[in-house]
Amino acid sequence: MANIKSAKKRILVNRTKADRNKAIRSEVKTAIKKVYAAIDANDVEAAKAALVAATSTIDQATSKGVYHKNNASRKVSRLNKAVNKLGK
Repeated sequence: MANIKSAKKRILVNRTKADRNKAIRSEVKTAIKKVYAAIDANDVEAAKAALVAATSTIDQATSKGVYHKNNASRKVSRLNKAVNKLGK
């Protein structure tokens, strides 16, 4: 354990930020799973609705700095590709 006051504060702040980031990442993962669940069920409308929600969640996570913009773009691209393949 740290002895210096600023080091103790850094530990607390880092723990708080890590918990926040973990919660946001969990939301993104859940949103992505919902898209793939709709795809597995061959439900085009539900997949499209889940895609919109997942894209929004991923964009919010990116704006908060949890994901790099290229990482977020890749996730959205893969989801779009999967949903578009289902529509054909």
